[in-house]
Amino acid sequence: MKGLDEEFLRWRTLLTSPFESFRGQTQTMPDYTRHQKKIIERYYDRRDEIMLGKLQEIVTDLYLAETDAKRDQLWKRAGKAMKALKVPDRIAQHILTDRKPEVLAKNLRNWLESAKKK
Repeated sequence: MKGLDEEFLRWRTLLTSPFESFRGQTQTMPDYTRHQKKIIERYYDRRDEIMLGKLQEIVTDLYLAETDAKRDQLWKRAGKAMKALKVPDRIAQHILTDRKPEVLAKNLRNWLESAKKK
C-alpha cells in the first residue's frame, strides 16, 4: 500500500502546475533549453505583431458575425488585444463604446503602418 501512496503523490506532483506543488509551496521556474529560450524570446520580440494580426482577424470576424452574442465576445477580445498593445485608454474606450468595425479597422490600419515604420 505504501508504494501506491508514493506513486500517487509523485503523479499528483507531476500533474500540478510546474510552479506550484500540491502543498501550496512554490517551486523554482524550470530551466529551459537554449532552443526553448529562443522561441520564448522571439515570441516576446514579435508580440505586438502577433496582437495586430489577432486584431485583423477580429475585425474580419466582426464583419461576418451573425449574432449579438458573437459580436460581444469579439469586442471583448478586441479590448484585451488593445490592452496588450498598450493602446491609450481614451482611444480604446472610444473604439469599444462606438462598437463599429469600421472605426477599429481604421485605427488598426494606422497602427499597422506605424509598426512597419519601426
